[in-house]
Amino acid sequence: MSDMKPRQTISGVFSKTKSSTIGAGTTARRTETVAYFFVKEREDGVLEVQALGDQVVFGPVAQVSLDEFLTEYMPEPQMSQERAREEAKRQGKVQKAVARGDKLYRQGKKYSAEYEYSQALALDEESVRANFGIGQCFLDRGDAGKAREVFERLLKLDAAFADEHKHLFNEFGISLRKGGMFAEALSYYGRAVELCPDDENLHYNMGRAFFELGDTKTAMQRLSHCLLLNPEHGEAKRFITFIKRAKTAKNDGD
Repeated sequence: MSDMKPRQTISGVFSKTKSSTIGAGTTARRTETVAYFFVKEREDGVLEVQALGDQVVFGPVAQVSLDEFLTEYMPEPQMSQERAREEAKRQGKVQKAVARGDKLYRQGKKYSAEYEYSQALALDEESVRANFGIGQCFLDRGDAGKAREVFERLLKLDAAFADEHKHLFNEFGISLRKGGMFAEALSYYGRAVELCPDDENLHYNMGRAFFELGDTKTAMQRLSHCLLLNPEHGEAKRFITFIKRAKTAKNDGD
């Protein structure tokens, strides 16, 4: 007769950590994102998993094997279902405020967009999209002081330079340069290059910023590196031609 006790039925809040790599080679960095789930084991032994979704409801039900569950999920006894739901509600509010801000920004209603982004940041100051959004608003109205605060905050957020936000950090860097904040733009692009060294557009944009600062030599180096990564980068080709012609004209004038 076996004296083994039956396994306790699985039920409660669990977390799952997703790892991703930003950058490549010696500059590559691993980032981790933690998501929370409610897991319940049915009478037939099937494990039902629901990602904690928007508002107070759970997301769609998925099924996972016991082996997958034991390998990838960690118990979160300190996080009650109510706390998990409150966290989901908070993130849902952040996402909705950012979405409203994005819509208003596209409509040209910059002050209203700024308000929505600030509401999102009040709930989550590390929201990447909200930081980018409000930073763009500050740059558009020429508030260099506040834009610089956002710029410094973004530099500390590895997530800001992830592939999913690449179009955002490219746009923000361009706005810094167009706003005359060349040193900030170079620091910003330098940080991005650390994490994404093979992004030709970053090197192109750095070349533009160096040119604006009057450092033609370094500008050419960055533009050449851009073409090394992507020989068909048309803008880099045209800009190099422009610099060479300007230099020739200057020499002829002398």
